[in-house]
Formats: sequence, structure tokens, C-alpha cells
Amino acid sequence: MKIFIDTANIDHIKEVNSWGILSGVTTNPTLCAREGREFRSAVKKICEMVKGPVSAEAVSMDRQGIVEEARELSKIAENIVVKVPMMVEGLAATKVLSQEGIKVNMTLVFSANQALLAAQVGAAYVSSFIGRLDDAGNDGMSILADIVAAYDNYDIETEIIAASIRHPMHVTQAALLGADIATVPYDVLKAMVKHPLTDRGIERFLEDWNKLKKATR
Repeated sequence: MKIFIDTANIDHIKEVNSWGILSGVTTNPTLCAREGREFRSAVKKICEMVKGPVSAEAVSMDRQGIVEEARELSKIAENIVVKVPMMVEGLAATKVLSQEGIKVNMTLVFSANQALLAAQVGAAYVSSFIGRLDDAGNDGMSILADIVAAYDNYDIETEIIAASIRHPMHVTQAALLGADIATVPYDVLKAMVKHPLTDRGIERFLEDWNKLKKATR
């Protein structure tokens, strides 16, 4: 499973990219506003830093507006993927964009039916929002499992992104279900690295190494 980071924080992207584990980035105007950055300039900077796909969101609500906005976003860099919301106008726009060779990440997907429709119109990615489903009293992982199973039945090439990740177990569960990608907030990525037994093991290694150095002086 590939790991993306879900943020517009340039420092966080730079740091995680230096770990060697980052395959892409998802962002949106809300995340850019949170960082106090202008949307398009932030997206351009991210595309320069990360070689993998960078998802940037279209905000128009009609199909022609989405298409025109996506065409402009795709000019920023070759690795741009346009995020389009799941709705009738989004489906129609995605059909046009996919035929033009512009990759679409269909976002705000909360059911297997929605994911199947996204694949029908040629979306390159579909983002299943696990955490928001959980927040609403649903089982986000069950929906993700349904999407994975449906796609596997028909060898659908659209890649499944586990999005709206809340904690490290979401990432583990998404991987076990067979999601292609997890897009993960910075704090959750940091938490994935940590384990108390690892920390204690490192402490013991260092303690033993210091003892060994003292004994050989």
C-alpha cells in the first residue's frame, strides 16, 4: 500500500518526504487556508517537492466549471491530479477529463455505489472517507471493504485511497483490506513510526553499548 500525506504544510511534506516513504500528497483549499498559503502557489511548491501524484481540489459545482478549473490546475505540473467531488456534475466532468488524459481523484465517496460510478467515468483514484463515516456512526472500514471487494470482482483499475484517516489503526486496517493508498495526516504518520517496545529496545541497546565502552577502556 502506498502512503500519501494529507496536508498543505510544506515543512511537514519536506520532512516526511525525507523519510523515503512518501508516494504522493493530497491537499485542498481548506488545508491551504489553515497554513495561511495561497492555494495554487502552495500546490506548485508541493509538486516541485514530491515526484508522485499531488491531488488539488476543484471547487466549481457545475460540470463545465469543474472541467475548466481542472484544465487550469493540470497546467501547474505534470503530476497534478484533480480532486472532484462525488455528485452528478462531478461524474459528468470526470468523464470529460479522463478522456482528455487529466487524472481525477473522485473525493467525498461514502459508499460502494459511489465508488463504482467513479470507476465508470474513468476516475484514476477514488477517496473513501473512513473517519467521517465513523464520526457519523457508520463503519468506515466496512464500506472500504465493500469497495475493495467490488473492484476486485471486475479488475477495476481505479486506485482506492483510504482517506479521512484518524489514527494508525485506520492505516493498518486499510492495508489489510487491500486499499491501494492511504492518505495520512502528519501526526498520524509520526505515530505510525513509534512503538513503546521499540523505544525501550533502543534505550537498552544504548545502555548496553555505554556499558561495553566503559568496560573496554
